[in-house]
Amino acid sequence: MLLSRKPNDADREGRVEQDKFSAPSPAGIPAPSRQSLRGLDWFIFFLADVQTGFGPFIAVYLTTQKWTQVEIGLVLSIGGIVALIGQMPGGAIIDAAKSERLVAGLAIATIGCCALAYAAMPVFPVVMAAATLHAAASCVLGPAIAAISLGLVGPLAIGERLGRNARFASLGNGVAAAVMGTAGYLLSSRSVFLVTFLLAIPTLIALSRIREHEVDIARCHGEMPREAEDRGDTNIWHLIRQRPLIVFALSVLLLQLANASMMPLMASAVTARSSEWATVLVAFCIVVPQAIVALLSPSVGRKAQVWGRRPLLLIGFAALTIRGLLFATVRDPYLLVLVQVFDGLTAAVFAVMIPLIVADVAFGSGHFNLAQGIVGTAMGIGASLSTALGGYVSDKFGNAMAFTGLSGVAATGLLLILLLMPETRRKGMIAAKEMAG
Repeated sequence: MLLSRKPNDADREGRVEQDKFSAPSPAGIPAPSRQSLRGLDWFIFFLADVQTGFGPFIAVYLTTQKWTQVEIGLVLSIGGIVALIGQMPGGAIIDAAKSERLVAGLAIATIGCCALAYAAMPVFPVVMAAATLHAAASCVLGPAIAAISLGLVGPLAIGERLGRNARFASLGNGVAAAVMGTAGYLLSSRSVFLVTFLLAIPTLIALSRIREHEVDIARCHGEMPREAEDRGDTNIWHLIRQRPLIVFALSVLLLQLANASMMPLMASAVTARSSEWATVLVAFCIVVPQAIVALLSPSVGRKAQVWGRRPLLLIGFAALTIRGLLFATVRDPYLLVLVQVFDGLTAAVFAVMIPLIVADVAFGSGHFNLAQGIVGTAMGIGASLSTALGGYVSDKFGNAMAFTGLSGVAATGLLLILLLMPETRRKGMIAAKEMAG
């Protein structure tokens, strides 16, 4: 199932020095080589760089091209709608794929071409098509990364691997924001998309460093080994009716409903209180959480294996609840930067917990990536509602009331986890890992 050819000397040498975050599978499949694990590290790093080229830079660039705000808003809305409805189809595509690396490579090439289209021809039909294709390609990349990670290290080591993924994604976001901001300032806003196109090249090179035969296809899809006695129910309806998946999807919907509009509202409040330093303060408010995610994510992955999932979920929701209350009460714009420490804590927890809990629930069904799409759709719905709801409450009742309400939504998510979410960590898998160690 895994090795279709006789291993050569390079394969044997690559396995001699194994990464500390890998572990053999219960089926006896060898741990992945250091080359594949490092390739995944750098693939995630450069992919974060590529994705950073879109987002706020699009609005800046199209404004310089004399686009109206209505046209810009329409392009961004279409991209958001495609990203929302494409979550479950994207996961299903990964579940059906015979090579996650190939699908990821095609998606990266598509995104690179979209960036080039933005730079070369910023006319409405081309930009609309590019925004649609970029959103569609992004829908398969998230599941592809989680699937490749699971296929490489297996369910025993996936928690720590996901923590490592979050660290490299955070570092990539921070570096890319600095590089592209500098390029946009020194050259032009168009140069941001040229840099994005060029960054697709090292992303593809890093992906090619992951050895195809080391990515177990069955594990990528969340299937149990053929030798396992309990292979689980592979029926899709059985999967989506599972209580842990339903409760978790509702909880991440509440997470995004509470979280997505906090940063925009806070940026508006900072601008109103200190317009001279607003740009610098907002930049720090973005950098601080990214630094904390890079610092804490691997520890979150390790603690999830020891403590279980629920305690960390409670910590993440508690941090979000406190952050909303502090935003409602703190008036000093400089202290708001410190409040963003709680944002980093929440982000570090959920960057690891979302794919990890989905892997817990869906493993054995063969539909791991479809389950990711279900949870991703819930997150997208929450984020979409958050900006509209937060903006409405802020306009009608003020920022303090809006932040208090968002904090209340986060507290509701905390109660949902506390009262209804079962622990999903597999005790048998932990015992097997301890025996292997």
